[in-house]
Amino acid sequence: MQPEFWQKRWELNQIGFHQSEVNPYLQQYWPQLNLTKGSQVLVPLCGKSLDLVWLAGQGHRVLGVELSEKAVEEFFREQQLTPQITEQGAFKVYQAGSLVLWCGDFFSLTADDVVDCVAVYDRAALIALPPPMREQYAAHLSQTLPATCEGLLITMDYDQAQLAGPPFAVTDEDVQTLLGGRWRLDFCEVRDILGESWKFLQAGVTRLEERVYKLIAR
Repeated sequence: MQPEFWQKRWELNQIGFHQSEVNPYLQQYWPQLNLTKGSQVLVPLCGKSLDLVWLAGQGHRVLGVELSEKAVEEFFREQQLTPQITEQGAFKVYQAGSLVLWCGDFFSLTADDVVDCVAVYDRAALIALPPPMREQYAAHLSQTLPATCEGLLITMDYDQAQLAGPPFAVTDEDVQTLLGGRWRLDFCEVRDILGESWKFLQAGVTRLEERVYKLIAR
């Protein structure tokens, strides 16, 4: 899956992954991380998520990373914000107050870029990637973030044979293998969401679950 795939999805407005409200798991479980105000939070593959606004509203400095410039521009326009635009290495950086979106390839991020990040929030990154890229993503995340970084992860699991991704199925075993060496994974919740997901029901999917994990620094 190449960057052009996601660029095309945004160009055609095929963004069913975008949620029209703040994620309820974020609201429920994020406070349990007990981060201080002013903490910087990394949000990989952030799109134009309203979760960014919620995190900023909790007093965090938000560092989102998004490949699509259209998504970044729509985010600031929809939030009625006028960002300052600068360049940082391979990224075009949009900033308005505590909201900073880096437009470019996530894999171009360096440890210096995220040295101040004390937390990471992943709702739509891991499940957006097929297995080979998922392994690359997890390795880059683990190697780049500071050792004390914690976070929240939301995944989706179903029978991949019943429907091709994205979003891709990520099992609990996958999560443990990909991230368990870097973080202690505290399981928060699993919820059956098949009845709420017309796309999956229409495709004949028989099981669809969301799982929530806290990522605790070892």
